[in-house]
Amino acid sequence: MESVTKLCQGNTVHVDALWGQEYNERRCLQRYESGKEHTNVMKGNSYYARRIHSLLGVIPLSMFIISHMLTNFAAVEGGPERFNNAVNLINSMPLIWVLELGVIFLPLLFHGIYGLYIAYQSNSNIGQFSYGRNWAFTLQRITGVITFIFIVWHVYQTRFQVAIGEVTHEELGGVMHLISTNNLFFVLYTIGVLAAVFHFANGMWAFLVSWGVTVGPRAQRISSYVWMVVFVVVSAMFLLSLAAFRGDEFNEAAAALDLIRHV
Repeated sequence: MESVTKLCQGNTVHVDALWGQEYNERRCLQRYESGKEHTNVMKGNSYYARRIHSLLGVIPLSMFIISHMLTNFAAVEGGPERFNNAVNLINSMPLIWVLELGVIFLPLLFHGIYGLYIAYQSNSNIGQFSYGRNWAFTLQRITGVITFIFIVWHVYQTRFQVAIGEVTHEELGGVMHLISTNNLFFVLYTIGVLAAVFHFANGMWAFLVSWGVTVGPRAQRISSYVWMVVFVVVSAMFLLSLAAFRGDEFNEAAAALDLIRHV
């Protein structure tokens, strides 16, 4: 009980910083004493499972978003030629499939499935508390589900099609043109991109709190500003990339891809 009391000290504490929940001291102790505290801060198995879950989200999602952001933004900077060069550069790396499977896709799969389990078990605090972080907690769950579905869908449309020989790396620009010029897909991609970037940025804020990197309200406030800027900048780069794929420069690649499919 002493450790719980220490955990709940102060006007506002982060009982489960990974998910952005904030409790005041009195409510935190009441919920623990009444047996309604579901954060499992005293249960080792859940604690370590969530630590692994956070690591297997931050590392692979960071790599996935950064690599896609830089590769796709090449379409903005130099059209199809620059984009194809960026794609070929990544795929020329030694053991790229092993790296993607072992460091990105499998960890993301665990993070996504376990995240869905946590989201299913969790309860929203928006009706009980007015703190901004509780809104972030709810949005983190919602965007986590959207991100998981979006990444699976995107990988199926691109990477998986390359793996089964339906398209080549050089034809991915045409694939993205067909996707982005479909108005329904464009809207869904926009939602998916914004959800993924928010989940990444808010998750990084929470990761730094839960791992003791940003300690104290001032550090956490500054960190929130930093990750807000990251969210805006990265989102803008992705949306500009989607807009670039809609351009006439990629129409020729899409036309060639469509011709190949009908041969």
